[in-house]
Amino acid sequence: MSSIETKLTVSGMTCGGCARHVERALRRVDLVSGVEVQLREGIVKVTHDPGVPRDALVDAVREAGYPAT
Repeated sequence: MSSIETKLTVSGMTCGGCARHVERALRRVDLVSGVEVQLREGIVKVTHDPGVPRDALVDAVREAGYPAT
């Protein structure tokens, strides 16, 4: 099964702790296989199954307390 990558813009990440919090939240989403947080750029790259809706990723980050688009 092939994976796809979705790029999210995440606001409010100011430190490594924030980045780890966002990463953990995304890794809890079913069928997510990888998360790469680029703290300075405010970008998170998520590798996941094509069946995972983008909204599920955005919601996971928002539930962790960070605005995401």
